[in-house]
Amino acid sequence: MKSLFHVLLSRAYLYLGAILIVFILSSCKTVGPDYSPPEMKTPSTWQKEISGTTADEQPEREILAKWWTTFNDPALSSLMERAVAGNLNLKQALNNVTQARIQRGITDTNKLPAVNGTGSVGRSYSKDLRGDFNGTNNFRAGLDASWELDIFGGVKRSIEAADANIQVTQESYRDALVSLLAEVALNYIDVRAYQSRLQVAESNLKSQEETYNITRWRYQAGLITELDVENAAKLLEQTRSQIPSLKSGLEQAENRIAVLLGGEPGAVNSELDEYKPLPTAPELIAVGIPADLLRRRPDLRKAEKNLAAQTARIGVAESDRYPKISLSGNIGLSALTLGKFFSTDGLSTGASSGISWPIYQAGKITKNIELQWAIQEQQLIAYKAALLTALQDVENALTAYSYEQTRRVSLSKEAQFAQHAADISRSQYSAGLTDFQAVLEAQTTLLSAQDQLAQSDAQVVSDLVSLYKALGGGWSSFE
Repeated sequence: MKSLFHVLLSRAYLYLGAILIVFILSSCKTVGPDYSPPEMKTPSTWQKEISGTTADEQPEREILAKWWTTFNDPALSSLMERAVAGNLNLKQALNNVTQARIQRGITDTNKLPAVNGTGSVGRSYSKDLRGDFNGTNNFRAGLDASWELDIFGGVKRSIEAADANIQVTQESYRDALVSLLAEVALNYIDVRAYQSRLQVAESNLKSQEETYNITRWRYQAGLITELDVENAAKLLEQTRSQIPSLKSGLEQAENRIAVLLGGEPGAVNSELDEYKPLPTAPELIAVGIPADLLRRRPDLRKAEKNLAAQTARIGVAESDRYPKISLSGNIGLSALTLGKFFSTDGLSTGASSGISWPIYQAGKITKNIELQWAIQEQQLIAYKAALLTALQDVENALTAYSYEQTRRVSLSKEAQFAQHAADISRSQYSAGLTDFQAVLEAQTTLLSAQDQLAQSDAQVVSDLVSLYKALGGGWSSFE
């Protein structure tokens, strides 16, 4: 009598041989379109050109990789590193990548056989002719295996879609990273801008207090009317009233930074409360060429991978048109006693194959295929729209940065003239050579000019940050 091992081995060879033949046949055809990235047309150069920019590939890569370091601000660089480590939205985006990889692993199992083990132990009783009950043991164990063959590539296409979806989540993470870096920088600029404007307000407040004291002395000396004193007091309080709103804006910006870093509001106040100047824009700005956006901006890369995933889903839908062939087999052992359990007497084996072919589905399969093609067209349109939006973002950022620099030059000159006019008017008023209305107008103009200049200084740097965000810079340094 052959041993149980040899019996099982010989039958396993037969099954494996049959499976191998079917496996070779299963690699013959994969339904659905093969994906290739579409060619996207981009301009050769940017419409708005500004001085101090570079399109050279190597400097562009080096600058954009860590664009915030070009501001030479250690506090900003520290905030960036901590935001990447602690931001909760970024962690959520990273978790989505993990989920997509797990889902891909689940999808991959569909191409492999499924094996289930079974086992039971029972005891039955029967009554003999004498009326006595006799017990009988029953031991059973077995393996059941089934495998749906991927002859037409439906599973293969689903795996392709899962692979593309992993890349979609990776690009979503990178896009979140680009946005995070820009948000931290913009809020940091807001902090320094509010501090600069507070210094302007406090400096003007001090000067206006001196003017107010002069009017009081002149009024007490009988040289002017009380109206000048009241006007001086009004201007003084008007300037003082601006300080609380500026302090409120400062604290709100600090709170936003703290939350972006994954901390509670107020967590960074102590390190940012000290007044420091705004970051200065670098002399060399990397912009590259429009075609670079396709390889660098994560939202465009994400749109392209969405298109790839949907193209694979068309193949999944088309595979439903074709027959599904499955193989199944089982091996079982049964015995009345444990001693005979591993003998060949209780061995049973079986193998079967099945086919399922949709003959009439009322057009459901065809409509689903049409739907998948329509969704693919939608994804292609979304990709093209994303590219146009990206080009617009860069052009708008370049325009804003360029014109704000021009505006800042004029505001700087205006502030200088306003300071000179305020000095002259106060000097002449002290000497009795002009009335207080000239002083009032000069100091009001000075405060406005200096405050606008401080805001413009911040806007220039903010526009540069927006440009770097539009170019998709920053994420590669954390890969």
